[in-house]
Amino acid sequence: MSAQQIGKPANRVDGFEKVTGQAKYAAEFSAPDLTYGVVVNSAIAKGTIKNIDISEAMALEGVLQVFTHQNRPGYTWRDKDYQDKDSPPGSPFKPLYSNKIQFSMQPIALVVAESFELARYAAMLVKVEYEQEPHDTNFEANLPKAYKPKKYKATPPPDPRGDAAAALASATAKVEAEYAHPSEHHNPMEMHASTAVYEDGKLTVYDKIQGVKNSQQYLMKAFGLAEDELRVISPYVGGAFGSGLRPQYQLFLAVLAARELKRSVRVVMTRQQMFSFGHRPKTNQKFAVAAASDGELQAIKQEVFAETSKFEDYSEDVVIWPGVLYNCANVELTHKLVGLDVYTPLDMRAPGGTTGIYALECAIDELAYEVGIDPLEFRIKNYSEKDQNKDKPFSSKELKECYRQGAEKFGWSKRKMEPRSMKEGHNLIGWGFAQGAWEATQKKAAAKAVLTPEGKLLVTSATADIGTGTYTVMSQIAAETLGLPLENVSFRLGDSSMPMAPLEGGSWTVSSVGSAVKLACEKVQETLLELAKKVDNSPLQNASIEDVIFSDGQILLSQNPTQSVSIKAALAQNGGESVEAEATQQPADKQQNYSPYAHSATFVEVKVDEDLGTVKVTRIVAAIAGGRIINPKTAKSQILGGAVWGIGVAMEEETMMDNNLGRFMNHDLDKYHVPVNADVHDIDVIFVDEQDDIVNPLGAKGLGEIGIVSVAPAIANAIFHATGKRVRELPITLDKLL
Repeated sequence: MSAQQIGKPANRVDGFEKVTGQAKYAAEFSAPDLTYGVVVNSAIAKGTIKNIDISEAMALEGVLQVFTHQNRPGYTWRDKDYQDKDSPPGSPFKPLYSNKIQFSMQPIALVVAESFELARYAAMLVKVEYEQEPHDTNFEANLPKAYKPKKYKATPPPDPRGDAAAALASATAKVEAEYAHPSEHHNPMEMHASTAVYEDGKLTVYDKIQGVKNSQQYLMKAFGLAEDELRVISPYVGGAFGSGLRPQYQLFLAVLAARELKRSVRVVMTRQQMFSFGHRPKTNQKFAVAAASDGELQAIKQEVFAETSKFEDYSEDVVIWPGVLYNCANVELTHKLVGLDVYTPLDMRAPGGTTGIYALECAIDELAYEVGIDPLEFRIKNYSEKDQNKDKPFSSKELKECYRQGAEKFGWSKRKMEPRSMKEGHNLIGWGFAQGAWEATQKKAAAKAVLTPEGKLLVTSATADIGTGTYTVMSQIAAETLGLPLENVSFRLGDSSMPMAPLEGGSWTVSSVGSAVKLACEKVQETLLELAKKVDNSPLQNASIEDVIFSDGQILLSQNPTQSVSIKAALAQNGGESVEAEATQQPADKQQNYSPYAHSATFVEVKVDEDLGTVKVTRIVAAIAGGRIINPKTAKSQILGGAVWGIGVAMEEETMMDNNLGRFMNHDLDKYHVPVNADVHDIDVIFVDEQDDIVNPLGAKGLGEIGIVSVAPAIANAIFHATGKRVRELPITLDKLL
């Protein structure tokens, strides 16, 4: 027990730096004699480079070098040296490795000059001759060639249960349908950038990354560097959504150039180049679902086909959701890959969940209508009390309470079942529902806490803040554990010299790093208690750590809070030295007996113009069971962001592949559509109270992904309710609806 900080809607502690421009991002760090690199990308999707002429570029005064596969240094080029913590199975892409072209817009040269403008101009002068080979980027045409990978990056499909084929054959009601999900690109506000600062043979690299340790270890292996020769720093990230989990090619090229030129080098991707690596994979899902006349689920069959590159087998958790969300005895799930001449897909907010839950929740909605049962009642009837994939109970699950509170807030009881039955002038009104889940994972993580004689606390961990509020919630956890005011606590992150932390992704950062912060501060507690016992006439002489609480700068006897020693008085016994502790927190053994998930229930209202077919998402109510909420303000922002993105998934986002060129064509923010203010209306967020002492020492489940997974299917189901038309291919654009 201590002064309450956890659960308070604290303002972002880094807010002032951000709004005043003091927060520095990867491309904003400078260095003496800084040079600038501009990447040249391939014009073809497959083939070889016959000749690359750099003479015109090199003739310009101020151009220092043009690096290509012909003159690049002879560093280590083994596959294992380019695999990072987020690599899928296969052979990772190695920039400037050879003259082989594996995908359109592959980086084939880096021009380095004394100014950015000069480097950009010189890049236009690099002349490339290709020997083009037939490329294959047509996903649909290659479905017959789909294969099961030898090893899945994600969870392998769960084993079949029961006999889905027989249950489907004898079912009273069944639905068979295909659902298509397009390729999507992350498009964070900050482009990927690296500034490699060279000094006395050592490098400090400022990188846009979701895990500085990942970039550091990748560079160490690729360039044969020792840990003390390389430091990676990333204090602020202007959005990433998964695009920063793997080191991208600008990092490798910046470091290569800095080492060769013995100069500091900055490389920033253009918006168009942001479409040259990683994306949510195009996916086709075939569903067959069946139920008895009373609505009891009898069978679920899901076949997934998802794109990958031809050099890595990327997969996501697309097929685990039937076993997590529904109670069904007969289930058969398969997940195959379609290899194309594209860059390897990449984790994108709720990878697999956004895709798999969309199709599952639409298929279940269709089945509810086939049986003639309200879609929410159908979910309640087939509610899963355990994770059927693992045959384990959930660590906690308040999804039914999400149903109740969300339905009450939304007014679901007033819904008419029949499509096209609710109207307002020219608008057809549709109310849709979907549920979702996301695994609540804890990873091994470490943190260090240093408490100064003045009572100021500094906590560090090599995690990241991608806009989610990591700085703030970690400060709150530390402040509460040691009973300090929030303004006396500083949290620092994004530096490879700090204690180890996992990648910031998967909604596990609070669970993992937060638990390590708590443990480090608890170790400081123990030292403080021993120091407090040395204070003259200390009332804590015989107290153990279980007997005291830290609150309001005091160490108090829990049975008699009037008896206390101030933290500053305890610190005074330490000879003017700070008290510090470092701790590593790992998942507890008891977690192995449970399946931990966060859950969501999303209710959506749409208005569809009966004449024009235009759709407005006018209301969203998102009810979330996410364990203990550390900061309701930043937590709500996470769910709001997920809901807005869900609108984009349902109605706008799609990267268009021109199969003739093998290139994504709408590679800028003019043509790649995302929601804007006019698309976003009322969004209500409800956090359902949920206690969980198994998931991690904090009881928090993470919120980054659970906010998005059930939004797109709820919108699709609402559009059906409004119009009576099922559109099974995302995004649901005007042409498909009309």
